[in-house]
Amino acid sequence: MAQIAFTLRGMRCAACGNIVTTAVQQVPGVSQCDVSFGAAQAMVTYDPQRVSWQAIQQAIAQAGYGAEPLVNTDLLAEATAEDNAQAVTMQELQHRLFLAGGATLVLVVGSLPMMLGVSIPWLPMWLHHPWLQLALTTPIQFWSGESFYGGAWKALRYRSATMDTLVALGTSAAYFYSLFATLFPSRVEQHGHAPDVYYEVSAVVITLILLGRWLEHRAKGETTTALRKLMGLQPSTARVLRDGMEQEVPVSAVGVGEIVVVRPGEKIPVDGEVIAGASTVDEAMVTGESLPVAKGVGDEVIGATLNQTGSLQIRATRVGQETFLAQIVRLVRQAQGSKAPIQRLADQITAWFVPVVIAIAIVTFILWYSVAGNATLALLTTIGVLIIACPCALGLATPTSIIVATGKGAEYGVLFKTAASLEQAQAIQVLVLDKTGTLTQGHPTVTDVITHGAEPLEVLTLVASVEWHSEHPLAVAVVTYAQSQGVTLKEVTDFQAIPGSGVVATVATQTVHIGTQRWLEELGMATHEFAAAVHTLEAQGKTVIWLAIAQGVVGVMAIADTVKPEAAEVVRTLHALGLRVVILTGDHPTTAAAIARQVGIDQVCAGVRPDQKAATIAQLQAEGKRVAMVGDGINDAPALAQADVGIAIGTGTDVAIATSDITLISGDLHGIVTAIQLSRATMRNIRQNLFFAFVYNVAGIPIAAGILYPLWGWLLNPMVAGAAMAFSSVSVVLNALRLRHFRPQVVSLRHPL
Repeated sequence: MAQIAFTLRGMRCAACGNIVTTAVQQVPGVSQCDVSFGAAQAMVTYDPQRVSWQAIQQAIAQAGYGAEPLVNTDLLAEATAEDNAQAVTMQELQHRLFLAGGATLVLVVGSLPMMLGVSIPWLPMWLHHPWLQLALTTPIQFWSGESFYGGAWKALRYRSATMDTLVALGTSAAYFYSLFATLFPSRVEQHGHAPDVYYEVSAVVITLILLGRWLEHRAKGETTTALRKLMGLQPSTARVLRDGMEQEVPVSAVGVGEIVVVRPGEKIPVDGEVIAGASTVDEAMVTGESLPVAKGVGDEVIGATLNQTGSLQIRATRVGQETFLAQIVRLVRQAQGSKAPIQRLADQITAWFVPVVIAIAIVTFILWYSVAGNATLALLTTIGVLIIACPCALGLATPTSIIVATGKGAEYGVLFKTAASLEQAQAIQVLVLDKTGTLTQGHPTVTDVITHGAEPLEVLTLVASVEWHSEHPLAVAVVTYAQSQGVTLKEVTDFQAIPGSGVVATVATQTVHIGTQRWLEELGMATHEFAAAVHTLEAQGKTVIWLAIAQGVVGVMAIADTVKPEAAEVVRTLHALGLRVVILTGDHPTTAAAIARQVGIDQVCAGVRPDQKAATIAQLQAEGKRVAMVGDGINDAPALAQADVGIAIGTGTDVAIATSDITLISGDLHGIVTAIQLSRATMRNIRQNLFFAFVYNVAGIPIAAGILYPLWGWLLNPMVAGAAMAFSSVSVVLNALRLRHFRPQVVSLRHPL
């Protein structure tokens, strides 16, 4: 199965998404289609052996909507194209709105005597003549309001009904009733007076809805600001070495293996490996890492990051859709186009909402005409019900918040795989942390060197010279530490590794033993002098290696995988958020317990084999808890999949990232706090939106139907309904935009949550 995303044009309400979904799912070979009205995007899963994406695009076009595939080949060009499409749509709306607004103003002024029930001497009689009003209203009805008829026709073809159906029915009722009264006034005379016409009702409703749509479109454009900003990071050109000469080419023309030259102050155009030069690179805009990262020969660099101090030559390793930035954009789009579980209720309501509203409108007309015998009152209430009952606010309530939140998460280096991942993160009760590479730096480091009766630097020189010949991970830590201390390695002879014990070699004329306490004692060496120090070091979770020169123990060296500096602060914050925190590791219980004490973690599960980690997660879930797992290695993948929410450290393996629900790009543990707090803020925002939308429709329909007519008759004016409907969607989008101001908070000694 393959998956492709389409950006959609022409969708005007949530029910339009149902039409697109129906059209696409009727195509043989398509297994699933998720349409997000808020994102104006369709995510389609299909079998490329049975159907091409072009056929899916054609099916969407036949349904009456525009569709362009999102392929991420040139992100900057794509962002520019989206901005241009947004501008074209806004300009078209403005043209229709300006025409409607100007003509409507004249119509409203001319209709003041009828609406107020009084004569206005200074108002020319011809201004409210029916034929003038007909001339002014007709272009509004059929040009400014053309999209409503087009949308209603599309829906009818698929035996569906949308917001366009309601608006077309409501405004047409007012327009054609008035047209009939204008052409045949004698048939609708009221007590011997010329009949009232309601051209201004149709004109005002269309104008207000167009205004609301323009405001909504403008506000929705702000919801994708973060994603477009991310896409805009990609430079448009690259300087490539070809035939020994530098050539400036479009970034989309750079091929894998080509050499790219990047000067100080320029953006790195593609992912690659440094083959010449040294510099520092600001990766904050992509990974969220605040400090510049030193880069030299052999180091990997990420496209769209900023080269700061030196010139670099980079061999391109990933280009186009395969770059790190393109993958981030793809993940964010995937999340924005997916549906959260909380949206299902809104989708179910919008599916039957419009037909029910039409039925309510018909009943309203019959009741008012039967009870009051007043066709005008019955008509006005019917139009009001049709106009006010717009499902758009319901359709926008969830996706707009998801779009803003996923974009905001990307700014902080937190990627949500789906909207469901974003929703589930707020319900986490237990957070399980892998130790190595998650809580710790992921590589051993020398922390202590203790010697008696020997010069420390001389001991370090001899030990490092021997360890340089060993492939053991701890040996690498020793050599790295010695080099950082300026040690010059000496020649070694007779090197021998003793499995399970240590290594021995000759340096110059001295025999050097490096290994376990048991091994040195078996060789007849006394170790009691260092017993107390070793006990303290091991209690801190450090691994101790013993050092002997010329058949005598001269010292010990402690090696540990150091805890990430932010770990304790993050754990404090998680506790303040009400979470229970657990370490899950295969390490020795003593080491794990020491790390837990150091960072303040509640519970330790140590000595757990990789194949047992998922079972441990399942045990926690059996307690009725919602469990999240944070890990970075291949052995964490089963546990990440078992957890309710899997959080992968982005510096880890692709397998872990593919299995996870949330990815922390930079590996900074603060991303865990950001993900949970952002999820909680988003769900609060969605609940507010749904509350507003439900209350609006539950209260609006009875009011429009005339339940308050004896008290406030003016509420029956369809123009009031049009204004309420137009701004209901805008209010939901504006509320969602508040998430742009989200800032994660952490518990520190000085700044409590």
